[in-house]
Amino acid sequence: MEEYLGYVSGKPSKSKSIVLRNNGITSRYYAIDKAGNLLETNAGMTARAVKALMDNGLTADTIQMLASGTTSPDQLLPGHANMVHGLIGGRNMEVSGNTGSCLSGFHAFKSAWLHIAAGIHQNAVVTGSELWSKNFRHEYFEEEALKLQELEKQPYIAFDRDFLRWMLSDGAAAALLSDKPGPELSLRVDWIESRSFAHELETCMYMGAEKNHETGELRGFREYTDKEWLSESIFAIKQDTKLLGRYIISKGLEYTREMVQKYGLKAEDIDWVLPHISSMFFHEKMQTGYNEIGFPVPAEKWYTNLTRVGNLGSAAFLFIIEEMWRTGMLRKGQRLLVMVPESARFAYGYAHLTVV
Repeated sequence: MEEYLGYVSGKPSKSKSIVLRNNGITSRYYAIDKAGNLLETNAGMTARAVKALMDNGLTADTIQMLASGTTSPDQLLPGHANMVHGLIGGRNMEVSGNTGSCLSGFHAFKSAWLHIAAGIHQNAVVTGSELWSKNFRHEYFEEEALKLQELEKQPYIAFDRDFLRWMLSDGAAAALLSDKPGPELSLRVDWIESRSFAHELETCMYMGAEKNHETGELRGFREYTDKEWLSESIFAIKQDTKLLGRYIISKGLEYTREMVQKYGLKAEDIDWVLPHISSMFFHEKMQTGYNEIGFPVPAEKWYTNLTRVGNLGSAAFLFIIEEMWRTGMLRKGQRLLVMVPESARFAYGYAHLTVV
């Protein structure tokens, strides 16, 4: 990985082996070459995913809505969804861009579903995508490492900056939603819900800002000079790992209990739990937590492809569903429970799908 991301100050990362041992990821995908040149843009990858859907009568001219989510757009403006529309072409259509981190693709999914359920559109395409590798190139941390070397003679960037360099993958996925089932196999969306815990918990993952770990307050990039943007790595994505470990499971289980009670879910009725998890470190903890809240879905019914594709953020849940679909794992009548946590300010999403 460091052959692609580069060595900060010419030195191997001190954090890499620790992070990789915990996350369990054995392979991932980067849209850059070893010189750090972009081989694809986020919008370009996403447009290719949308075009891959175009068969059985679906064309750029027949898409009525495009709902896109990403944490890592190619630019601040125009919006990512608009850039994707520009690349796929076709007719004028409704475009919805969803921001945030891991839940941005999930909320795009919900937005598309609600528009169809309301009868506004007959079809919609939803996308989730991430392109992080360029952000993690060593060039973006050299100024900070130089500053550290001048102050402390230790040219290693902080763990909260280095941590996510060894977690994330590049990729894009797209799904077609329609008011009618497909000719062979389809997934019926039964319900989609999400909750934010930002009123209780401080920021955990952030970008374009710096965090005061004593007060929990976030200071945005506008409060720094352009020189500080580099010397403080302001535009690096960072994670407060202590806060992550303390709350990501407990609050997720609190919300899980709420959904189980609201919809009368029974573990024996669920054929697959599809969790978006950032690290295999959390996988067993979630399974144990389900047992503790009286929702004991057995381990063999949990499915994730994290170890093979890496953490794909907003696109992760779509990649899981696509893999199960493509490999013939889905059978009519099966009930799927999709779970997507977001650590940025702690929010969670659940969706219940039935194979029809």
